[in-house]
Amino acid sequence: MTELKDLRPAANPYDSRSTAELVRHLSEDVSRLVRDEIRLATLEITTKGRKAGFGAGLFGGAGVVALYGGGALAAALILLVAQVLTPWIAALVVGVALLVVAAVLALAGKSQVKKAAPPLPKETLRSIKADVDAVKESAHR
Repeated sequence: MTELKDLRPAANPYDSRSTAELVRHLSEDVSRLVRDEIRLATLEITTKGRKAGFGAGLFGGAGVVALYGGGALAAALILLVAQVLTPWIAALVVGVALLVVAAVLALAGKSQVKKAAPPLPKETLRSIKADVDAVKESAHR
């Protein structure tokens, strides 16, 4: 007979608790869950922010080097056009052409920025959705 007692499933730890204790326990669990989700979101956004900041710094450095390279190429282009036109007209033609290219690039960049979705902590949102689904399912039982 003692062998059968050992085979019974363990008693539910919540069976002996009062409703008030269960509600208090639920409140503590929900509070802990919310704090953990906020901590996760903060960590995820901080990590993404660091990576974005480092990447932006690298882009800035590349931009400075490209600016000097572009200036050298513009000077070379002006000298090339100056072989055909007077130097001041050559500089004017090259300057206007560069400003047109800059305007086209700026408009294309503005269009791309408008299309960009706001940065969201996707893992945290997925985790919160899973938590809500789990609570809904346990509430339906």
